[in-house]
Amino acid sequence: MSESVVGPASPNKTFWAWTIATFFGAGLGKPGPGTWGSVAAVLFWEIYGAIAHPSPRAMLVAVGVGILLSVALGVPAATRVARESGRKDPSFVVIDEVAGQWVALLWSPFHLRDALIALVLFRLFDITKPFPVRRLEGLPEGWGIVFDDVAAGLYALCVASLIRVWI
Repeated sequence: MSESVVGPASPNKTFWAWTIATFFGAGLGKPGPGTWGSVAAVLFWEIYGAIAHPSPRAMLVAVGVGILLSVALGVPAATRVARESGRKDPSFVVIDEVAGQWVALLWSPFHLRDALIALVLFRLFDITKPFPVRRLEGLPEGWGIVFDDVAAGLYALCVASLIRVWI
């Protein structure tokens, strides 16, 4: 989605929405806020794994909970921030990249190589938006902002899983 202006920007910012939508400020990184959001998601995954030393099942549950939370909170946050900024899909809204990146990491073993593969594949599919990912951008407001990235994450998850079988 382009960052087209859809109405006047609101002078007030809703703190919780901006905090979630920018993933605690990661979306304010330049250049490429989407990449910063994806990297922040991978770092969060790495830090959790390094500190908690979870079993593969516990990591799967934690990432699943992260995905659910990022979507459940991300859709309303992205909607509100898009309205308040007056933009249809602001580039600084990166909770969608976080959700998609965590989808890409869902079945990944806790290993740096696998994290990097998931990161590169997710960014590739998020940028190129293969069919039907681009069509999901047409969903209303935060739904379109978030779900195209979730779909890109599913592509990355499938390809990363195939790569792990071969290497």
